[in-house]
Amino acid sequence: MARSRKKLGQILVAQGAINAEQADQGLKHSKETGKRFGEALVDLGILDEMQVVKALAAQYGMKYVDLTNERISKLIDDDALDKAVMKKHLVLALGKSGGKMRLAIHDPMDLEMLDNLRFRLNMDVEPMLATKSQIRNYIDSGSAGSPAVPGVSNAPSMTDGGSLVTDSIDRSIDRSLDRSMDRSIDVSSEDSPVVKLVNRILEEAVGNRTSDIHIEPMADRVRLRYRIDGVCIERDNLPKRMQNAVLSRLKLMAGMNIAEKRVPQDGRIKIYVDEVGIDFRVSACPAYHGESVVLRILRPDAVRIGLVNLGFEPENLETFNRVIRRPNGIFLVTGPTGSGKTTTLYSALDVLNRPDKKIITAEDPVEYNFDGINQCQVRENIGFGFPEILRSMLRQAPNVILVGEIRDKEVGEIAIQAALTGHLVFSTLHTNDAPSAMTRLIDMGIKPFLVASSIQAVMAQRLIRVLYKSKRLATEEELDHKYLNLIDLSAEDALGKVYTAVSCDEAPGGYKGRKAIFEMMIMNAEIRELAFQQAPASKIRIAAVAAGMKELVEDGRLKVLKGVTTPEEIARVSQSE
Repeated sequence: MARSRKKLGQILVAQGAINAEQADQGLKHSKETGKRFGEALVDLGILDEMQVVKALAAQYGMKYVDLTNERISKLIDDDALDKAVMKKHLVLALGKSGGKMRLAIHDPMDLEMLDNLRFRLNMDVEPMLATKSQIRNYIDSGSAGSPAVPGVSNAPSMTDGGSLVTDSIDRSIDRSLDRSMDRSIDVSSEDSPVVKLVNRILEEAVGNRTSDIHIEPMADRVRLRYRIDGVCIERDNLPKRMQNAVLSRLKLMAGMNIAEKRVPQDGRIKIYVDEVGIDFRVSACPAYHGESVVLRILRPDAVRIGLVNLGFEPENLETFNRVIRRPNGIFLVTGPTGSGKTTTLYSALDVLNRPDKKIITAEDPVEYNFDGINQCQVRENIGFGFPEILRSMLRQAPNVILVGEIRDKEVGEIAIQAALTGHLVFSTLHTNDAPSAMTRLIDMGIKPFLVASSIQAVMAQRLIRVLYKSKRLATEEELDHKYLNLIDLSAEDALGKVYTAVSCDEAPGGYKGRKAIFEMMIMNAEIRELAFQQAPASKIRIAAVAAGMKELVEDGRLKVLKGVTTPEEIARVSQSE
């Protein structure tokens, strides 16, 4: 267990800066005014601000910097942070060192502010303590103000050529961390620094709308990345010495075997964030420098956002609603991993989930729990796979069946038989577009006439990032003709309608949230005949477009013209070349 931190009063008394009587006076004034102990001492005139900040630096094992030192003030980087951020948090950037941004702050306990700055700067930070008045004076006037208070001019600075924290403090911190690596304490004691660190990572990821947490051991560090709106962002680099403890804690929480590091393992974690239960699906995979762990965050409301909010254009939404209410046949949703297929299918089930409908699902794994739906978890290790579940569920007389994914010929044939015997079957398939689903099923070994006769519709989808309200109309110079050409949009038509992303505090990068773009292929006689003849996907696509199918890029163009997203984003996710 980590050693408890000394109180500020104890440090000041030990330094001889105050006596016991003055400490009592400060404590009394602190209680009466609600101010912190150090502020109370300055209020009473017992100490000056610099003496308090130096003691705080010793208390928290941080470096102290004197901004009145000319050599220090030259290190201040005014361009690293927005002026508004500097004013709001009273913080200054002091340049990079060792891959970290050094920051002058005044409050060592404002961890949330440091987390926000790590995210904004996209790098780790090294906080150092300075007085509030010096930081404020610099921000207001470009100068740190009056020189150092007499008697404390020998305060160490960053230009002394070494660490500003004494070696003994550094060693005590290292020893505390090393003790926290002790297996019997580190992974189970709620007071352990590693336990607190892991909890903080999980809670922060949920608060930042993260979909996946990636903890990746490297040769000299452990990289922590968050996937936000489909894009991976490097959040932090943890010390290599913490690798085993962090991974063991996560595996213990997920119900995995912490002693087994040679084979992949899967598990689940459930924690409460702001009184909302959040599930994490955890995967541990052995890698060269240690086990790589990925946590997928499963929010209970993620699949209940409603069909309209998914991103359907009115015409596609009308077609979708018509298809999911058919009495039988197969409806496939295709796309790569992470394209929102599960969300779309569960949104459809949510619409159909009524007392007069019996719905059964076969999933690997069951990610979201729904009242009123019979959900079956695949367990291959006991012989309870997709084929066994499908055969069993057909004896349960369901109206609607969801198969998590058609992976092989056996599962595909059973799903088709279910569709041909009066059941409505939903499933997913990994193909890049809707027409390719026909050829993919036939390539699995399923007979072409079964594919042609059972499929009712195929919908491909991708997730695009949505512009935040800070967006603005793009100028003529900002319009990139390359991307406009990819979505078949002229510069004349784009000007005054196409927006550009504008980064802000609420949405770094200018995007926040995602919606889907779709292409919906409804089977007709011509497409069925082409599938029966095993025609290539290119011919099926021509027939589908002729029958009214809007392609992914076309759906994306509509969203660009509505100001939902940008041409660059549509080109990125629709794999335009």
